[in-house]
This record gives sequence, structure tokens and C-alpha cells, in this order.
Amino acid sequence: MNVLVLGGTGLIGGHAALHLQSLGHRVTLGARKPAQAGSALADLPFLAGDYIEDEGRGGFSAAQLSSFDALLFAAGNDIRHVARDADADAHWQRANVDGVPRFFRRARDAGIRRAVLVGSFYPQVDPSLIDRAPYVRSRHLSDVGVRELADPDFHVCSVNAPFVVGSLPGLQVPMFDIYTRYALGQMPQIPVYAPAGGVNFISTRSLSEAITGAFERGHAGTAYLVGDENLTFSDYLSTVFEAAGRPQAVPALDQEHPLLPDAMLYAGRGTLFHYDADERERALLGYRRGDARAAIVEAVQRARQAIEGGDHGRH
Repeated sequence: MNVLVLGGTGLIGGHAALHLQSLGHRVTLGARKPAQAGSALADLPFLAGDYIEDEGRGGFSAAQLSSFDALLFAAGNDIRHVARDADADAHWQRANVDGVPRFFRRARDAGIRRAVLVGSFYPQVDPSLIDRAPYVRSRHLSDVGVRELADPDFHVCSVNAPFVVGSLPGLQVPMFDIYTRYALGQMPQIPVYAPAGGVNFISTRSLSEAITGAFERGHAGTAYLVGDENLTFSDYLSTVFEAAGRPQAVPALDQEHPLLPDAMLYAGRGTLFHYDADERERALLGYRRGDARAAIVEAVQRARQAIEGGDHGRH
């Protein structure tokens, strides 16, 4: 395949891009900004653009898209993309509900024949959140809108992932940079604790394998819920502290945590948002299990090397 990976300079899209390349596919990264200099992504071809915008206003043109036969979309908007004091609901509508299906229609009309959307686990695990959380509703509607485009000439499906953990050589992952600094004692203003509750986690390795399986064996129009290890947030941060070389028990408290704020926990603080992915779908997509904790450890160790002046996470 000749694949355009939207969101390819980030962790999820970038890892999938390198995985697809390792399997012999031609891969081009698409994003608003180039890959970080010195990262493993910097040598891949890059196409600048914003999927939300129209052609001529910073969006991808039909001519650009026509050179690809496959699309991986890992560029959905979340709370990090909402400007301060902006209308979040309006942003979700423009970026997710309207923007994502419109981009997939543009890709289909340009001649792309296979596509995978990386979506969110929330709507499939608890459909009641669709009516209660505008962000979850936007991810649900973008997923539905994309899969409705499936036809005999456009094979499209979605891979809906939980919290994704992992790293790439040379790529700074802000989330793990912050968590590692916290574990190293560089954020003394924040006491050591975790918010009550927990979620399912999946590694970038597992997710990249699932994405590849969706391209190769997925059924058009299907939404696949993927997942790996169920962890409490206490388990999660305890693993971070241990990997940073400062092992200690991280107690769970029923209070908001600055690094895992309530605005990120759409199921609600204190909720154990756990589930087991369907084993038949896991076998179909062919992704590994039992890799989330290992990915957390690896990400923290790379971040620690960079923070402490090592080789900037290259090993």
C-alpha cells in the first residue's frame, strides 16, 4: 500500500507509520507540523495540511490525496486541541462531527480505496456517555459518519482504542515527560497520589498491529473495539514511579489530579472503566496482549534518559 498517515507526527500515528513501513508499505506522514527533528519519524516523507480546512485554506488537495491508495486517520481532536475560552461543543462539531467524515469523503472521491479511522473506546464501552458527554458524542458521530461511507469501492473501518501508552526513538511524548518529572520529584507542588478509578490501556505496539490487521482483514463498515490491560490510575502511576527508579505506593484519592484532570475522565472520576476486548476480534486483527505495562516502563525510561541529559530517548 501507499499510505497517507494523518496525525503521523504524533505518537499513535507515528508508531503505526513506522510499523507499516517495516512491513514494506510506502508511508507518508500528514500533519500540520513536521516530525520532531532527530526522531525516528523525521526521515519519512511529509505532507503539510490540516484535515479540517478546505483546499486552498491549508487543507489537503484532491491532487495530493489522489497519489495514495490507503489512508490511516489518527488525527482526531480532543481536549488538548480546544483553545482557552473557546466554545468546546462548537469545536467538537467542526473538528470531529463535521470535519472527519468530510475529510474521508474527500479521500474517497480522490481515489483512496482503503482507510482506517483510529477512534475512541468510550462510545462502545458505555453508549450512555454519547448523550452525557459532548466530546464522546462527537467521537461517536465522527465514527458513524466515516463508516457510513463504506461501499464496494471504499473499504473503511474503525479501530477504537482506550488510553494509548508507548514511545518512539527520539520523539518527546509530553504526557510521559510530565509523568516522569512528577515521579522524579521535580513537581513537589503535587502530592503523590492518583485519582480514584481506572481505565483500559493499550500499547502503541498492540494498536499498530491492530491497525495493520484492520487494513488487511477488517470488514468494511465495522467498528472494532480494541484493548489490553485494565489498570487503576493508582496502578498506572505506581508503574511510572517504579520505572523512574523511585518505587513507592501511589494511593488512590477521590479528588482531582492535575496530571489526570476530571476533564480527561469522561466516564467520571472514581469509575473503573474496564472491559475485555472481544477475543475473536483480537485474533482477526492480530494484535498482542499483555503489553501495556511494558510500554509504560519503556516510555518512562526513555523520558528519564532525555530529562537527565542522556541520549534524548534514542534507546
